[in-house]
Amino acid sequence: MASKELFIKRVYEIVNELKLPLIDERVYDRLNVNEKKYPCVTVFKFEEDESVLRGALGLVEYFHAVVFKVKDVFYFAQGDKLYKITN
Repeated sequence: MASKELFIKRVYEIVNELKLPLIDERVYDRLNVNEKKYPCVTVFKFEEDESVLRGALGLVEYFHAVVFKVKDVFYFAQGDKLYKITN
């Protein structure tokens, strides 16, 4: 399985396991994430290490946030901080 496909599959599996809210292209018509608006952007990079995904999605659970999927990148925000989960 290609790395990108594995990344997306594992994110969806962990989101379902943790019962986190996820909004993806099946739900919205258009969504733009303006990274420049946030003074702090933290990037979680998946390099076939699931602990990175579990750590990032654990923050989603902790903050009671919503995960947004735009193309092949997942985002969530907390206050003035943007978190990005990418492959």
